[in-house]
Order: sequence, then C-alpha cells, then structure tokens
Amino acid sequence: MTRLLLIDDERPILETLETSLTSEGYDVMTAETSKEGLRIFEEEGIKLILTDIKMPGIDGIEVLKKVKAIDEEAEVIVITGHGDMDTAIAALQYGASDFITKPIRDEVLLLALERAKKTLAMSQQLRSYTEHLEQKVEEHRLELRQAQEELIRNERLATIGETVAGLAHYIKNVVTALQGGMHMVERGMPRHRPQMFEEGWAMVQRHVGKVSDLALALLRYSKERTPERSICRPNDIVSEVVELFKDTAEEHNVKLKTVLDPNLTEAYLDRDGIHRVLVNLVSNGIDGCIYDTDTSKGWSVIVKTRIETNTESAETIVFEVTDNGCGMTDEVKQKLFSRFFSTKAGRGTGLGLLITQKIIHEHGGEISVKSKAGRGTTFSVRFNHYMPNVSPRAICYASEKEHRLRAQMEKALPRALQTLQSVKKTDSNA
Repeated sequence: MTRLLLIDDERPILETLETSLTSEGYDVMTAETSKEGLRIFEEEGIKLILTDIKMPGIDGIEVLKKVKAIDEEAEVIVITGHGDMDTAIAALQYGASDFITKPIRDEVLLLALERAKKTLAMSQQLRSYTEHLEQKVEEHRLELRQAQEELIRNERLATIGETVAGLAHYIKNVVTALQGGMHMVERGMPRHRPQMFEEGWAMVQRHVGKVSDLALALLRYSKERTPERSICRPNDIVSEVVELFKDTAEEHNVKLKTVLDPNLTEAYLDRDGIHRVLVNLVSNGIDGCIYDTDTSKGWSVIVKTRIETNTESAETIVFEVTDNGCGMTDEVKQKLFSRFFSTKAGRGTGLGLLITQKIIHEHGGEISVKSKAGRGTTFSVRFNHYMPNVSPRAICYASEKEHRLRAQMEKALPRALQTLQSVKKTDSNA
C-alpha cells in the first residue's frame, strides 16, 4: 500500500480527497497546515506528497522547496487554482513532479499519482542498482586483486621450478669444489701438510657459505613478506653499504663514490630491505667493472640519493647505482627480471636482482635499468616519500646503531678469519 501525504488548509477538500484516495488503495495521512505537513513528512519519511499551493503562512511552493531539500527523491504534486499557470510552471521548475488544477477530477489526480509512483519506483530501483553496482565493483576489484596476487605467487613458484636445471648446474659446481676441498683436507691431515689442510678447509668453508646463501636467497624470493617500516636515514644506509664494499672495490681498482642529497634526512622504509637492495646493486656494479675487458678505464661505482618533487608536490626518494663497467646488451636487459638469469658465467645464481625487485615491489616502489654494452649500467630505485604521524626516533637511532655494528662485524669477520688462519699456520710450522 502506497503512503500519501495530503496538505490543504480547506478541510472539506482534505476529507473528500482522503476518502477518494483511501478507496483507491492509498494509505493517506493529512495535514491542514504546511507546518504540520512538513513535520509529518520528516517524521514518517513519506515519499509521495499532494499539496495545495495557496495556503496561509508557508505556501505550497515553500513546502515543495523544503521537501526537495530534505529528500530529492520525494515526489510532490501541487494543486493550483484554475488558470494559475504561472504558479504551476514555477512549481515544476522547483522540482514538482506534476500539477493539477481545481476543481480536481479524479481521473486526472489518479493519473498524476500513477506517474509519480512510477518515477519513485524508478528512482529507488536506480539507487538500489547503484548501491549494488558499487558493491559488485568492489567485489570484482577484490577478486581481481586476489587473482593477481595468486598469479604472482604461481609465476614465482613456476619460475623457481623452471630454473631448477640452471640452479642444479650451479650447485654441482659448488659440490665439486666442496669435494676438492675435502680431498685436500683428507690428504693434508695424515701427511702433516698444514698448508694443504688450511687451503682445503678454507675452500670447504667458502663453498658451504655459497650453499647457505643460495638457500636463504630461495627462501627470500619464495616467501611473502610485509616490509617492517621504521623511520630511518637513507643516506646512512648508503654509507654503510659503501663501507662494506670498500675493501673489495680497492682490491679490484674500482673507485666507490657517493653523492648524497642532504635534504633526504629521514624516510619511512624497511631498513633491512633497503640495505639488502643496495648491497645487491653495489655488488653488481663492482662485478660489472671486474668483468669489463677494457682495462684502460678508470672503473667506478657511484651511489646517489635524491628527492624528486612532482607537479602535485608529492615527493619521491630515488636511489641510483651507476657503474662504468662492461654494461649489457638490450637482449640481456630484457632477461634481468623475467627469470633466474646471471651474467656472471656460472658464478652467480641470478637470484640477486629478483630478490631486489621483490623487496622494492613490496614497498610499492619501482626499479628501472639503463645500460649500454661496454659503457656501463645505472639502476634506479624509486619509493614514495611519506612519514607516519609518529616519531619513534629513539627506536630509529637504536636500530641504526645496530645496523652499523652489524656492518662493522661483517667487514671485520673475513679479516679475523684470515688472521686466525695465519696464526694456525705459524703454529703448525713451529
């Protein structure tokens, strides 16, 4: 049953219309004043209103305006005097669905009400459709996101499976070296040949480390991970990584330089993840120089940081690692991130760049590469620069000290092992 509100200050007309419309199946509520009618409209939420234009106080036009201001979907039919066409047109301009003139004819009134009911039904249907459409779009967006995530997981696992043969070749080389080291240890011990023993044991240690690194790399690539962000200093991370590779670079006559943006003071990033990304990129840059056959060059690896600002004042953190080593062909560049691929002729697994890309994507960042064969390579990494509404500086600085200490330990460990081996060798000769 359709609810209908009648507003008219003439009681006889009100009663006549109420009786007539009730017999037509309408649930009729009445009001003799505009104020009372607006109260009933707001309290009852009625969608269909029939109001007279000429009323004392608030006239029908004002009633129409107030109803539409409260509920645009409400349908208002106005009753005008015979020949009062200007008022009727004004009512239509303010959003009335229809108008009827006095004396009121039942068939005209019923026809106007039917049109208003159809308009109401269409409005409600459209609103329902829009709400359901938004819900459906959100559901499909969620399904699409889940499908994309599943596709990424499947592709990653498929990539691992497809490259087992290549990794097997790498592992075979490691196992062969292990066997060689074990053979030297076995021969050196009973024959009291400490130099052979030391060299064999060092070979075993070195290649056990390679197997361990490979296993950890595979786990990092296959495992989903959410970045553990904290407030950190990107320039300090770069300095630590450069310090870590300083001796290796000097050993191979590669100059390791930094160009750090002083405006990049703090960022909200996963410190360990960014450290690992830079370690991989700097290591690759040094290797690019080591494998370069043009010995006339003065090789260098430059690590840069900067902040870029776009037209919308959004800031981007940029890390760049540039070397002037052997560079890459276009064919090699296309393979870098598509599957396990190494340019190191069996000395690498190809996992480094895949893990680097994965960490960057987990941050919502981007990585790109520019390279020319014989001239060198530049890797660029970009992250959105934003800070949380907290200031855990003490935690941040403590974390930085921890990472500096870890970097120092990583750098000192090879020297300590070398010293220990020298001491052992001296004791054996004595």
